[in-house]
Amino acid sequence: MSLRKDKQKVLGENFDDERIKSFLEILPAGETNADFHVLEKAYRGMNAENFASFVRFFIESGRNINAPNPEGNTFLAVISTHRHAKAYVDALKNAGAKCHAG
Repeated sequence: MSLRKDKQKVLGENFDDERIKSFLEILPAGETNADFHVLEKAYRGMNAENFASFVRFFIESGRNINAPNPEGNTFLAVISTHRHAKAYVDALKNAGAKCHAG
């Protein structure tokens, strides 16, 4: 999961609840699981504090925190090896995410 060279991740930006919830409406392209897709988009686009709020809204809306990607990996499994993802990993684990790998 790499960012395009012309796009920088915005860190330190705080979103209001409506902006955070708007990520729940993002639709996937192709065959990607919609729940996995919005988790990935939120991870890429939010700081850890906003992501923790997003995960709460995600669970409250009945979404699947353990949705797999096309390779069968949960989002937690994918980001668990990222160097700077500890706060994101913690938010997912606190919401009941499992580290299944396909």
